[in-house]
Amino acid sequence: MKKAIITVTGADHPGIIAAVSTALAQRNVNIVNVSQTLMDQYFTMIMQLEFNDSQLTIATLQEGMNAVGAAQGLVIRVQDEELFTAMNKL
Repeated sequence: MKKAIITVTGADHPGIIAAVSTALAQRNVNIVNVSQTLMDQYFTMIMQLEFNDSQLTIATLQEGMNAVGAAQGLVIRVQDEELFTAMNKL
């Protein structure tokens, strides 16, 4: 199983969590952990994901989430968990 981190940022509005989680479920991606917060009207969310990387690549997942981001007015980034961890240790 591949682990990844997804970050979601943008102006708060109804349906953000539903749109992101539905898109992930459609791709058979499991949400392992989630944290979200509001700062004034700015929404931020980070999720830890697991998925079968023989059926789905990070690049393909990012493409799909780009469409969700465009439809919802959000910035969505998907990163390999190992890369995310290494970058945040610096």
